[in-house]
Amino acid sequence: MTQQPFRLPHFYMPYRARLNPHLDEARAHSTQWARDMGMLEGSGVWEQSDLDAHDYGLLCAYTHPDCDGPALSLITDWYVWVFFFDDHFLEIFKRTQDREGGKAYLDRLPLFMPLDLSTPVPEPQNPVEAGLADLWARTVPSMSQEWRRRFAVSTEHLLNESMWELSNINEGRVANPVEYIEMRRKVGGAPWSAGLVEYATAEVPIPVAESRPLRVLMETFSDGVHLRNDLFSYQREVEEEGELSNGVLVLEKFFGCTTQEAAEAVNDILTSRLHQFEHTALTEVPALALEKGLTPDQVASIAAYTQGLQDWQSGGHEWHMRSSRYMNEGALDAGRPFALTGRGLGAADVRGLLADAGAARLRAYTHVPFQQVGPSRIPELRMPYELSVSPHLDGARARLTPWMHSMGMLREGVWDEDKLVAYDLPLCSAGMDPDATPEALDLSARWLAWGTYGDDYYPLVFGTRGDLAGAKLCTERLASCMPDEGGTPPVPVNGMELGLIDLWTTTTAEMTPDQKGTLRQAVNGMLESWVWELSNQFQHRVPDPVDYLEMRRDTFGAPLTKDLCRMGHGPAVPPEVYRSGPVRAMENAAVDFAMLVNDVYSYQKEIQYEGEIHNAILVVQNFFGCDYPTALAIVADLMNQRVEQFEHVVAHELPVLYDDFKLSSEARAIMDGYVLDLQNYMAGILNWHAECHRYGAADLARRAHGFVPDLKPAGMGHSGNFGAAFCV
Repeated sequence: MTQQPFRLPHFYMPYRARLNPHLDEARAHSTQWARDMGMLEGSGVWEQSDLDAHDYGLLCAYTHPDCDGPALSLITDWYVWVFFFDDHFLEIFKRTQDREGGKAYLDRLPLFMPLDLSTPVPEPQNPVEAGLADLWARTVPSMSQEWRRRFAVSTEHLLNESMWELSNINEGRVANPVEYIEMRRKVGGAPWSAGLVEYATAEVPIPVAESRPLRVLMETFSDGVHLRNDLFSYQREVEEEGELSNGVLVLEKFFGCTTQEAAEAVNDILTSRLHQFEHTALTEVPALALEKGLTPDQVASIAAYTQGLQDWQSGGHEWHMRSSRYMNEGALDAGRPFALTGRGLGAADVRGLLADAGAARLRAYTHVPFQQVGPSRIPELRMPYELSVSPHLDGARARLTPWMHSMGMLREGVWDEDKLVAYDLPLCSAGMDPDATPEALDLSARWLAWGTYGDDYYPLVFGTRGDLAGAKLCTERLASCMPDEGGTPPVPVNGMELGLIDLWTTTTAEMTPDQKGTLRQAVNGMLESWVWELSNQFQHRVPDPVDYLEMRRDTFGAPLTKDLCRMGHGPAVPPEVYRSGPVRAMENAAVDFAMLVNDVYSYQKEIQYEGEIHNAILVVQNFFGCDYPTALAIVADLMNQRVEQFEHVVAHELPVLYDDFKLSSEARAIMDGYVLDLQNYMAGILNWHAECHRYGAADLARRAHGFVPDLKPAGMGHSGNFGAAFCV
């Protein structure tokens, strides 16, 4: 056998692997089913010996240990289908690099997943279509319409993002780490697997299905499944198949390190994601259940689903160590020297629970705040786009100060006029939107001032007092300041409320209900992310790197900025274009660069003066156990690669997307304008950080002071009980 390219790392696996007693039944059923669908002899992809060696029955018996025989057989059929699809797509389209044929093949598959089973489906033309038609008809009758919708979406993502992998093979391109994590969730299919966990256990209650805690459970589960698979499949995918979508290879290229070092780093990220899963399940989910008033049955459903995800992690690990599909030589013997023994206990590793993984978990809680770190160091950053500044800048500066005074945000002790002038938010707006009218520039500057004020307000008002309840009440009040059509906002009791009411009224005056809903969701996401930051602060917990980067987009207000950019685009661009992988990748790359610029410039402000833990450089320091210069270099490399990814999407992926959707010349012009908006966004934000007086060492030293602001809502109507809640 070919020598393994690296030694498998020591895995953290705290859950017992258990085996479903209906294994033999599932094996026999899935073999006959695969033959009936045309997946075996004559398919050109598998023989029965391949199916026997892969042993998907064993995978499903390990990952779904408690369901009955018929359910296990159905789930096993699904996994036979998805692995056959993966190998079929590889043989027919990836090996031949036939992108056009691959797209036509994928475009037909959603037709076999109608939400209403009375909808006719096409005649299957290959084993993948035949298998999907059969499985869909057998599965969805027992599931809700909402589950069908979510499962169909995750299945389409799994199928369609195979085109992303094919495009990367065609270009010889290895993704950057952030891009890879995001795309791997779709390509790897673990969100799809989570849907089958619901089938085997219990459906997630609809009121919380889209909430952050349930989303994080699914995403951490997905990342754990995929990163583990990358470690076991590196030899087959990278060395034998020429695959470029593998986490070990991604980190090899990003860090310029050895394969062994990259494998250890992938395992560290895997461990961190499992820790995040546990943290969310034990802290955020119970709080969510109380806040939403879930019934005992709904709580039990979430508990069963969570247990099902844990079973999948441990069972999937055990299967990877046994399946001939993967690199696992010696894993059962040498990989677990201190493992518990006995049937079903193989993956529960005492050393993994108590040694390295435990130390990594503890390190997240041991950061010492208010360390003297000195002035923020600014690395060389790639910015290929020329800065352009609005000629209306001076007017916007002159008009912002009276507006902030009129809203009351300069009378609460958080900001004063000196801070507002020093922060120079109109300069940021003028760089982000250099072609704006004076009125549009004023509106942009006011949104930036309101959001930056709120970002300072939450930690200063609630963080210094440990008042999470007050922060949640504040968030609920602010959400009510954006009423539905015909609704009335509350009487404002502070500057943030009055400012948001004014901004909402002005911004949404000519919006459709759908546009208002999207904007409301963006603002609420930002507000809730500030509460998430406070929760971590009170637990003294430095966030997991992946969770941090994804939540940072909300804390930075990126969805709000994005929605304001799209406001005037009109109906020429179909919504599906905005939801497409290339457009989201382009947006996220631009946003990540901008928010990491903020983390680079604000390092001293946040670490030394504010005792903050939400900074990418600190997160990297904590995760890798490295010093400030090393962490800064890693963050700077990531920023530069995100800019390069933005350029790549614009140059190579958007033209293909335009053709795929047959966009009109008007729609193409709108999208080209959106690209320019995002380029201005990156250049403008970088310029603002360099020029404003919010982050410089001298500016920080001049304003260094500690106080709790007086939040009496003077001159703004009735304070009521809400004002009293602030002044504990």
